[in-house]
Amino acid sequence: MPSTTKAETSHEDAVAPLTHGLKQRHLSMIALGGVIGAGLFVGSGAGIAAAGPSIVLAYTVSGLLVMLVMRMLGEMSAAHPSSGSFSAHAERAFGPWAGFTVGWAFWVLLCTAVGLEGIGAAKIVTGWLPGTPEWAWVALFMLLFCGANLAAVKNFGEFEFWFAALKVGAITLFLLLGVLAVVGVLPGTDSPGTSNLGDLLPHGSEGLVVGLLASVFSYGGLETVTIAAAESEDPVRGVASAVRTAMWRIALFYIGSMAVIVTLVPWDSAAVVEKGPYVAALDHLGIPGAGQVMNVVVLVALLSAMNANIYGASRMVHSLVERGHAPRTLGRVSGGAPRVAVLASCVFGFVCVVLSYWRPDDVFPWLLNMIGAVILVAWIFIALSQLRLRRRLERESPEKLVVRMWAFPVLTWVALAGMAAILVLMAREPGTRVQLYWSGGMTAFLAAVGYAWQRRRTRG
Repeated sequence: MPSTTKAETSHEDAVAPLTHGLKQRHLSMIALGGVIGAGLFVGSGAGIAAAGPSIVLAYTVSGLLVMLVMRMLGEMSAAHPSSGSFSAHAERAFGPWAGFTVGWAFWVLLCTAVGLEGIGAAKIVTGWLPGTPEWAWVALFMLLFCGANLAAVKNFGEFEFWFAALKVGAITLFLLLGVLAVVGVLPGTDSPGTSNLGDLLPHGSEGLVVGLLASVFSYGGLETVTIAAAESEDPVRGVASAVRTAMWRIALFYIGSMAVIVTLVPWDSAAVVEKGPYVAALDHLGIPGAGQVMNVVVLVALLSAMNANIYGASRMVHSLVERGHAPRTLGRVSGGAPRVAVLASCVFGFVCVVLSYWRPDDVFPWLLNMIGAVILVAWIFIALSQLRLRRRLERESPEKLVVRMWAFPVLTWVALAGMAAILVLMAREPGTRVQLYWSGGMTAFLAAVGYAWQRRRTRG
């Protein structure tokens, strides 16, 4: 295990700790609502159009992979709760360069996602209020959630609690109405039976591959609960509870809703992409105003993701400062919140928004490609860290293994094989190949900087 230098110790001592302002109800709802992300509501339409009914298979396969990743992350986070989550675990496993690399890569991903979610939310609002400028709505949303995160962490918890409650309620009602319609007991609707399922693979294996890649990246954001757990009243209990219930949540919300949608609506309907699969399904049922209600839910999902990503980015930066991988100024804590880190994360996110309007054809696409595969980089670090740290925990602190990875180490290796397969599939697809190369380049650059930084501090 890498030793901590005197420089690192003095740096850590200079950084004020975060508070434990999140209650168990906050963490439970963050874990539940975190599964229902903007990627599910917004990004699943393209996956359905490419894969057809086999999108259910795609979400099942990628969901199983995500369950394994969350179990590994839960094992490490329950043993060592940290706002740095997998970045801190990677550092314990492989040294400071690993924590530096995955921490900064994930911060760039989260901040860019904040900008993208702000743009998506603004498009919905301008659809209701035509003539209002998109950038003004994005700025308003940024100010709102920047303010919420500058205050005590319980404010973030309350926002996410009610956002999550609305998302969970909406998708539960959607699933209930969908199942009733499928079996033919919803008044005013006829059961479609299996007529919309037709050919399982309408575009062959290539369509399934595109759907699989789309489904993998829609699961991004589940990691936030392990970051938030470090600021909860009982971090170990919170992580353990969230991870243990991840399986049924993923099965119900992701796989279940995909099965309902492709059964109710023809997979090749233009509305699936244009309106979004959930709105298209509710419009198909003929429920008055249901489509617009779902648009409100999608807006809430985007705003919730903005709020959670600002939170996650600021906590990741604070953890990087604690471990000596970021300027000390970013680690200042006031009122229990790392306010400078929050501001820096929001500014980066808004810069991404400005680039989307100012340089939409070169700089902005380059930025999107650079973060395209970062979530896979994080998952690979999680799996490799768990392989090394599990042995260490069994030898040194077996009592900390509150959550255990199933069938270790077999399923960890299975998960790594699955991630390797996804990387190969990305390299085969023209649309994702450039993302793989740019994300790989950024990771390699950060790893080189992190390794040079580690060597310099060790010598010092």
